[in-house]
Amino acid sequence: MGCTRLEQKKEKRKMDWMSVLTVMVFVFALVILLAGVFTAYFGSGKSRTVGIVLLLVGLVVGFLWAYLIGWSGIEPFASVNGWDVVYDAAINLIAALVGALIAVGIFLVAVMKS
Repeated sequence: MGCTRLEQKKEKRKMDWMSVLTVMVFVFALVILLAGVFTAYFGSGKSRTVGIVLLLVGLVVGFLWAYLIGWSGIEPFASVNGWDVVYDAAINLIAALVGALIAVGIFLVAVMKS
């Protein structure tokens, strides 16, 4: 028995939202981890403690989400292919940055020539 077209669209939409959520959680974990490293290294006293807590929160959130999408077998997490989502997000980010740099370059050339 095949899925109807509506069921296929709903399944695709669910994957899209899980992919977006996966990218958001991984980016959150990475930024919190980096902020924690920065704060723990350059801070002193209370701020160093806050940096260590931020670092640990980033590690826990990142590893927990990686476990949920990779090895838990819990739906809807099991339907997310983490490596593909991260790879696609990285390619999209690089493409967006290249496009933005090209646009800024054209803008600067236009402004400098006028």
